[in-house]
Amino acid sequence: MPNIKSAKKRVLITEVKNAQNRSAMAEVKTSIRKLNAAIESGDKVKAQELLRETSKLLDQAVSAGRMHLNTAANKKSGFAKRVNKLA
Repeated sequence: MPNIKSAKKRVLITEVKNAQNRSAMAEVKTSIRKLNAAIESGDKVKAQELLRETSKLLDQAVSAGRMHLNTAANKKSGFAKRVNKLA
């Protein structure tokens, strides 16, 4: 445990930010699981709706610095291709 006051504060802030990041990324992963389930079931309408929601969450993760831009772009592209293939 640090002795300097500013270092103690950084430890506390880091814990809070870490919890926020874990929560936000868990939300992204849950949304991705729901989208994959909709695609597997073949429900195009639900998949399109979840694609919009998932894309939004991925963009938010990028803007907050939780995920790299190219990672999110690759995920969004792959999901869009899979959703568009549904009959």
